[in-house]
Amino acid sequence: MPVRTVAAAGGVVWRVREGRVEVALIHRPRYDDWSLPKGKLESGETELGAAVREIREELGARVAVSRRLRRVRYLVDAARKSVAYWAMRYLDGEFVANDEADAVQWLTPGNAGKLLSYDVDRSVVADFASVPTIDSVIVLARHGRAGKRSEWRGDDSLRPLDEVGIAQAERLAHFLPHFAPTWIFSADRVRCIQTVEPLAAALDTKVRVDAAFNDESFARSPSTTQTAVLALAKPDKVSVICSQGLTIPSLVDRLGPGVGSSDTRKGAVWVLSLVDGDVVAADYYEDCR
Repeated sequence: MPVRTVAAAGGVVWRVREGRVEVALIHRPRYDDWSLPKGKLESGETELGAAVREIREELGARVAVSRRLRRVRYLVDAARKSVAYWAMRYLDGEFVANDEADAVQWLTPGNAGKLLSYDVDRSVVADFASVPTIDSVIVLARHGRAGKRSEWRGDDSLRPLDEVGIAQAERLAHFLPHFAPTWIFSADRVRCIQTVEPLAAALDTKVRVDAAFNDESFARSPSTTQTAVLALAKPDKVSVICSQGLTIPSLVDRLGPGVGSSDTRKGAVWVLSLVDGDVVAADYYEDCR
């Protein structure tokens, strides 16, 4: 008989206190163990959505997601469990004891490894600690589908999203808040602006339009566009930049650490995690749900 796979997700939630990085561990009364916060996916839920929900339910925390961490697999009750993890910066919230977690401890990664009950959790914390603490995040989003250029008779900069592109923009408005954006930028193309307008509305902020992020500007001076992007790497800030099919993958090639392929579908995003202005992780999300 095939082994059943149970999908779950969670996070290494971290904060800085008195100059030290601390991560959150929970005590689970059901198992009398110390664990990273995690839980099973609900019906129709994505891994990232489940991870953020579990953090909210178990820790009472609002977080800003950054880089992907390792996925762990192990057997539980004759089933194979697969748990995806992300690094998540603690923003605010208050822990209240509940059925899933009756206590929380914030510890340095080294001390967390001593308290955790399982090697798989220790391996995830070790993965988190293997990279310096992320200080900023830049999300590169390619605009949604906008029909065919050959069928558009007007100025191409005014070509709008089509029905599929509008749906992609709505998905981004639900997906990108997991990363807690601070600023939203767009190339000066209608299709780019429209792609992030629902996100801006959801966050009650505005889209800042900058021609430096369009394909023409990048083709003319890649270094200028790259400088404009990296200028947004401010401590504890998350910037979303919507651009086009030349600029996005080219920037990933120039900035991403060892990315195998920079191909970027319309409506997809790259999440760049930075330390002191250097990209230390580049995660691709093709299906932003």
